[in-house]
Amino acid sequence: MPQAPSPQADASAPALAQAMILAAGRGQRMRPLTDHTPKPLLMVRGQPLLAWHLAAMASAGIDCVLINTGWLGEQIPARLGSHFVPANAGHPGAPQPAPAAVQLRYSREDLDFGGGIETAGGIARALPQLQKVFWLIAGDVYAPQFRFDPQARARFAASDALAHLWLVPNPPHHRRGDFLLERGLARPLPEPANASDAQPGPPHCRHYTYSTIALLKQALFAPPWCELPRGNPEGQAAALGPLLQRAARAGRVSASLYHGDWTDVGTPQRLAALNQPPA
Repeated sequence: MPQAPSPQADASAPALAQAMILAAGRGQRMRPLTDHTPKPLLMVRGQPLLAWHLAAMASAGIDCVLINTGWLGEQIPARLGSHFVPANAGHPGAPQPAPAAVQLRYSREDLDFGGGIETAGGIARALPQLQKVFWLIAGDVYAPQFRFDPQARARFAASDALAHLWLVPNPPHHRRGDFLLERGLARPLPEPANASDAQPGPPHCRHYTYSTIALLKQALFAPPWCELPRGNPEGQAAALGPLLQRAARAGRVSASLYHGDWTDVGTPQRLAALNQPPA
């Protein structure tokens, strides 16, 4: 039975990751494209989805990123290797100084447990390899303008929030949204009284969708919010949503609106739309 990953205990040990990209899912709605390719490696505008995130992280000075793998998990380290070098590094016109290469680490749920163990399960598994405050993003969203702002991280680290979420206007396929935004806090949605209440109403409504981009503290993955043991040695599957809702009910989840381009690349149709040439 797999054991918990060993935490780094001395200066010679590998650096703890500043960010985690969730890349273990099966991508059922994206079939048949994901029958042979993990969704985060699907091409969007000339490069894999994962590369968009890694380039943005490199530009923000993040130098160590952990990626969890599940479905067809061997393909991701085979494609990306141990370091990611931004495509424009060293090219004329590239930012000076050019972003440094990003060290890549992997949490191989496919090898340890035979497949993905859902979002919270995967994060709990990876905790010994992550900093106490870390960025999180799903590998199957497209948000090329998002900035992994070090100042946002510092503000969050100094707060009593357990999570800070970036919310987006509700897309057509998720009209109800996930959270209310109230005075800088994410609040759980009220239960709909009837089917018509499931629609958010006018565009100014305060119901928003969780973009999958967040800053998290490891304390979110400990009681009373989470019962999974640190390192999740048994590979228990658990979703992140219930943890966030629990913490939001206690007023421990802050949030901001993100107004940049954002797509949940969840179906072949959405992928095709992203790859359409500009009109």
